[in-house]
Amino acid sequence: MPVAVKMISDFICPWCLIGEARLQGAIETLIDNIDIEVVWLPFELNPAMPKEGIARKLYRTRKFRSWERSQALDAQTIAVGKADGVVIDYDRIVKTPNSFAAHRLSWHAAREGRQRAVVEGLFKAYFAEGRDIGDRAILIEIAGEAGLERETVRQFLQSEQGAREVRALEDSAYQAGVQGVPHFDIEGTIIRGAQNAEILQQVLVAAHERKISGV
Repeated sequence: MPVAVKMISDFICPWCLIGEARLQGAIETLIDNIDIEVVWLPFELNPAMPKEGIARKLYRTRKFRSWERSQALDAQTIAVGKADGVVIDYDRIVKTPNSFAAHRLSWHAAREGRQRAVVEGLFKAYFAEGRDIGDRAILIEIAGEAGLERETVRQFLQSEQGAREVRALEDSAYQAGVQGVPHFDIEGTIIRGAQNAEILQQVLVAAHERKISGV
């Protein structure tokens, strides 16, 4: 009986990247007989972002009213991420992208049994390599690197497949009161924010114990 974990996140959110690393760290330290099943669900931090994205320096300056303030916040996430083995290289990120197509790709990958590989690829591509994950060609490359058939992904992204379903998942999150990410639902126990791996592990173990006891 696997423990179901729903992680609501956005691929341009550094705290989601850190939360993802901590979740995987928590899972890796569990005893072997605890089976965990993770599903990644969509949330757009910038739902009104133009399809082509915005230059990152311009976007962050507008959002935080100064580039210096943005850099200070960036330094904070770099330092926190480093402790969890997370690589963030903001100097390589030129653009803040529209992440909707990336969420569609994640949705498609889930149906092909490759969601984790795609999720990890999207986070790495954006935060460590500075690739534009709003660009269709880049998404196809990431999908191929994750083991998906590139031509199938190309046709998928050229269509409108998954768009309605991803919007519905986002709407469900909004209606459930999700206002920020990462947001974890572990068998009904809600964890908000990038909590440390020890807390996540405790909740995973407790959920497993409830399942085997039938509570």
